[in-house]
Amino acid sequence: MLLLQIRHCYFAPWNVSHAVVVIFLEFFAWGLLTTPMLTVLHETFPQHTFLMNGLIQGVKGLLSFLSAPLIGALSDVWGRKSFLLVTVFFTCAPIPLMRISPWWYFAMISVSGVFAVTFSVIFAYVADITEEHERSTAYGLVSATFAASLVTSPAIGAYLSANYGDSLVVLVATIIAVVDIAFVLLVVPESLPDKMRLTSWGSPISWEQADPFASLRRVGKDPTVLLICVTVFLSYLPEAGQYSSFFLYLRQVIEFSPAAIAAFIAMVGILSIIAQTLLLTYFMRTIGNKNTVLLGLGFQLFQLAWYGFGSEPWMMWAAGTVAAMSSITFPAVSALVSRIAASDQQGCVQGMITGIRGLCNGLGPALYGFIFFLFNVELNEFTFQQDNDPKHTKPTIPGPPFLFGACLVLLAFLVAMFIPDHHSMAVKTYTDTRKISTSNNLQSLNPLPASEEDIEPLLQDSSM
Repeated sequence: MLLLQIRHCYFAPWNVSHAVVVIFLEFFAWGLLTTPMLTVLHETFPQHTFLMNGLIQGVKGLLSFLSAPLIGALSDVWGRKSFLLVTVFFTCAPIPLMRISPWWYFAMISVSGVFAVTFSVIFAYVADITEEHERSTAYGLVSATFAASLVTSPAIGAYLSANYGDSLVVLVATIIAVVDIAFVLLVVPESLPDKMRLTSWGSPISWEQADPFASLRRVGKDPTVLLICVTVFLSYLPEAGQYSSFFLYLRQVIEFSPAAIAAFIAMVGILSIIAQTLLLTYFMRTIGNKNTVLLGLGFQLFQLAWYGFGSEPWMMWAAGTVAAMSSITFPAVSALVSRIAASDQQGCVQGMITGIRGLCNGLGPALYGFIFFLFNVELNEFTFQQDNDPKHTKPTIPGPPFLFGACLVLLAFLVAMFIPDHHSMAVKTYTDTRKISTSNNLQSLNPLPASEEDIEPLLQDSSM
């Protein structure tokens, strides 16, 4: 018993550390390119910078939505490592093209959306190597790593760009991406047990598993999964739009300096690490999985409303602390999803959630850009010159898209209130999984109930 406890305390974190390193290196490389990418984006599309940004990110998000269920289902059959290698390689492939050919760079970013589902494979990887009670902490650690990668990388990238040029930044980011790919290839072990892979190797992948719209139709038949997916969509749509425009919004509308923007990113990143590790674990143990999701949505609602009405720098700093607290939402949702899926369906279900997030990554930037345009908030002039025009006055609502996002999060909060507690979901999933796996041997002795209400449609369809 003592040896088992030591194993759970020591080896499980070490296994999760592989996922942590992969995520950190990938997003650290992209974080370095924050300033150079804005420059190249404006130089390539000087007239419609944010419209083109929304189009590029929209295509990438749509392709991610279409491919995520297939990649997740394939990783359930062929293992996580090979698909982790593919997703990291293609996600980082556009980086060196930034200086070689900007047009090919943005084209590759769009096409890379087919494989830009690293989080889907990572969360399935973590689910393979952790016990159910460990997953919320493990997911929080992975999500905190994403925040940690952005603590210093934008500031480092901006410093290198200002002193040595964008070419050096792209070179450093490319080297880090190559190291990440090599780490997956040479160091990361396979997480899916050999027994599961050997029995499923060569198993056919049905169109039902690969079709994202079929996944959505299955979600519609399962009330619990439907509520979770609607919550993810309504909460992540404004978050995706915010990521696409917020840093330039701080500079153009709130008049942050480049140094202040880098410090803001670092502050939010550090606080997010604390929130997604220490606080997430505390909340999951004290108030439960569902209430942790609701708490995160409440913070996100407050944060977006503050961004929308805030017109002074100190308001953005204060709202940033709330934004860090809202970062507990997605790892809590991922832990909730992992508890309703069987061990051989983690990739499929996590892929579906990642696909919805990919769809939001496509719709969010376009939606925010349209609302900015609708309210005549100009974000297409890339300049760091101080606006001294006395006629320039800040509007009553500086950030209309953020207020719209707050309304969506309010809807997400109301939907999440109807999600059943995870205890009843876990029992139901376990029972149904036993029924499915033993039906061939016990059906003649103890027939199963024929009612559709006794079966989880998503989990049943995913296993076919």
